[in-house]
Amino acid sequence: MAAQLPEHFKCPISLEIMSDPVILSSGHTFDRSSIQRWLDAGHRTCPITKLPLPDHASLIPNHALRSLISNFTPLTPTPIPNPSPPHPQPETLISSLTSSASSSSSKLDSLHQLTRLAKRDSLFRRRLTDSGIVPPLLSCVDSHDHDSLRENALSLLLILSLDDHNKVGLVAEGVVARLVAVISGTAAGNPSPDCRALAATTLTSLAVVEVNKATIGAYPHAIESLVALVRDGKGREKKEAATALYALCSFPDNRRRAVECGAVPVLLRSVDCGLERAVEVVGVLAKCKEGREQMERFHGCVQILSRVLRNGSSRGVQYALLALNSLCCGSEVASMEAIREGLLETCLGFLEDDNEKVRRNASALLQNLRGNNRIS
Repeated sequence: MAAQLPEHFKCPISLEIMSDPVILSSGHTFDRSSIQRWLDAGHRTCPITKLPLPDHASLIPNHALRSLISNFTPLTPTPIPNPSPPHPQPETLISSLTSSASSSSSKLDSLHQLTRLAKRDSLFRRRLTDSGIVPPLLSCVDSHDHDSLRENALSLLLILSLDDHNKVGLVAEGVVARLVAVISGTAAGNPSPDCRALAATTLTSLAVVEVNKATIGAYPHAIESLVALVRDGKGREKKEAATALYALCSFPDNRRRAVECGAVPVLLRSVDCGLERAVEVVGVLAKCKEGREQMERFHGCVQILSRVLRNGSSRGVQYALLALNSLCCGSEVASMEAIREGLLETCLGFLEDDNEKVRRNASALLQNLRGNNRIS
């Protein structure tokens, strides 16, 4: 199986298929366990670029790549009597997408072939972008009478976006406008939930680059459409929209934009309905004053986050503690609510947790609660 998977699915350190890919601040992706061992060993440089890292290097989940790895199906070879014909040149397939004489089924077949080849070969992906694939793909995304064409074009855009050297170029070629139109539902033909999920995942992939975070966040209705998708979407599209918000809101200006779009109540309701990815965004929004003010106004905020501490995953607990710590640091009212919810005892229990960030966040919240209320 590993031999059939693309090289970029493998961790540059372990050379094994990544089970939990994360992005270092250098922009390169590693398996979490491998890069964590590298950092724990005292290294403070990127293993690839050798450039220095911050003292507390953040590891951002690469949800787009993880989804691709989990959904990847290798081709099963079947015996054939004659050698298979050579693959068409990418230029030939691209011309099929642009020709007015090509039928929808012909364009769909070309997209299938391009996607299959692009999944397995980074050089082919670079050749595609150099050959001018993006405008024809955007035309397919604009297709209002063939949702399969739009979905397959979005899938190929997502694959192209995973290569670091493509990310800025794709944004420069106008990809963000089409993705926002699909997510917001303003694109022609009422995009399907799968198309909206793919568009949100592609925004997450593009937002790995800092300059893209700023560009996407400033694009009209980009963050607003993601907030609306978290509010109104179902299943995968809702989760992917929350993931995109998390990626974008690591850029400080985008936190304010998200709050202004009403993200805080939408996210807290989603957390209460079981969307744990939303609590990660809440944890990030709590870092800004506007976000904390909205959380203070939301009735039941502390109770919702407390339930995550009792029932959530380790990552959910980590971000719920982060949000509560930010909230209680400047609010005696929130601190009193947290104490009534029994969070002093809960935090004490987390001091022995296996997750170092959970321990650290629990300790900080414990100090805040004790300090605000003079509890020894």
